[in-house]
Amino acid sequence: MTLLEQLNQDMKQAMKNKDKETLSVIRMVKASLQNESIKLGKDSLTEDEELTILSREVKQRKDSLQEFKSAGRDDLVEKLEREINILQEYMPKQLTTEELEAIVQSTIQEVNATSKKDMGKVMSAVMPKVKGKADGSQINKIVQKQLN
Repeated sequence: MTLLEQLNQDMKQAMKNKDKETLSVIRMVKASLQNESIKLGKDSLTEDEELTILSREVKQRKDSLQEFKSAGRDDLVEKLEREINILQEYMPKQLTTEELEAIVQSTIQEVNATSKKDMGKVMSAVMPKVKGKADGSQINKIVQKQLN
C-alpha cells in the first residue's frame, strides 16, 4: 500500500471518528504530496520522494516546536507535539543510536575519512543510507564525535 493510499484510508477513518486534528494533518501531508508531484510534473511520486516530503513535514514541525518552546507558547507546543506523533506513524521505524553509529563508522571507512575536513564526504554518503530513518542533526553529532 502506498503512502497516498494509506493517507486516504486514514483520512476516511478520521472523518468517521470526527478526529479533526488527525484529519487536518493528513490533509496537509496530502497537499504537500500533490504539490510536489505537480512541481515535478509526475502523476505519482516514488516511495523515496514521498518519504522525503514526509521527513520535511516532520522537520518543519520540530523546528517550529523549538521556537514555540523558547517563546513559552505551551498551547502551540502541545498541538505540534500531537501533529508530530501523527506524522511519525507514517515514517519508517527510526534507527537506534547504536545502529546509526555502526552505519557512520562503516561509511567513514568506505570514504577513508580521517579528520573533520572529511565531514561533508561522510555526511553525503551516510544520508542516503538512513533517509527517513534518522534525524540529520543526530547523524551530524555522531559523525563529529567519530571524526575526533
